[in-house]
Amino acid sequence: MSTSEVLSRLFAGDPPVTASTVREFLVAANERTSTFSAEADRALAGGVVADRLGYAFAAGYQAALRTLLGERAGVATCLAATEAGGAHPRAIQTSLVDAGDDRLLVGEKQWTTLAEESERMLVFCRQGEVDGRPQIRAVLIPTERAGITIERMPDVPFAPEIHHAKVTFAGVRLEPDELLPGDAYIELLKPFRTVEDAHVLCAAIGHLIGVALLHGFERVFIERLSALALAARSVAMSDPRSSEVHVALAGSFAALDSIVAGLAPSFEKSPEDFRSRWERDKPLLRVASKAREARLARAWETLRG
Repeated sequence: MSTSEVLSRLFAGDPPVTASTVREFLVAANERTSTFSAEADRALAGGVVADRLGYAFAAGYQAALRTLLGERAGVATCLAATEAGGAHPRAIQTSLVDAGDDRLLVGEKQWTTLAEESERMLVFCRQGEVDGRPQIRAVLIPTERAGITIERMPDVPFAPEIHHAKVTFAGVRLEPDELLPGDAYIELLKPFRTVEDAHVLCAAIGHLIGVALLHGFERVFIERLSALALAARSVAMSDPRSSEVHVALAGSFAALDSIVAGLAPSFEKSPEDFRSRWERDKPLLRVASKAREARLARAWETLRG
């Protein structure tokens, strides 16, 4: 789809989806955005039809997972990587265990986003070692599989629709085709954080475009958001391992911060329920900023030699 066609769809004035849960929103948003071939465009369009920033985040998060998994991701998938010690290879203790002819998943994850709302779960686990280093694999399994327990963790102060959970795997039996090929850390988990940032950024921009059109914000902000949408779209469709892409992603987030700061007077004129929800959820735009800054610093080190 051309850039002009994408902008035309964003400016079509589609009404926001009315949904009481994230899962309900994702089903409706999937129907509205399925004609887009690029996941960055689906993230932008998903943000436009979200009536709150939390739902826009969910649209971007799902677009990021589809970027890695394709249609295997389905309508709602979650990623389970973080454990008590983090999500780097040596911190991942969840393991694949051979039990006769069966292969079992054993361990515990924390802060798994949207686990309760998802139909599938991408789980990162270890399977032995190679040259003294943990071999990290990924499995894609139904969240309702026997042996999986999902326990909601305390809500954060913003975007209460986005739940996080502790997930326990008590000898979960895997089907042969549920173990994904390759080094899951290098091929999936490591690039995912950048892919997620880029697609959530697209969704947030799309959300603000929808808000600006719905509430009649000043044209200058719609113009700036439209330009940023095309820049963020390009970043999201680029190689997440590229140092140059990390620099461009940082610039895109900085541009969004500038636009959001300028929107304050417009938000003051919007309906009270929307305004209060926006103020509550705005910190969502800063989630993972420290990790993003660390990746940016490494990118500049690479570029400067």
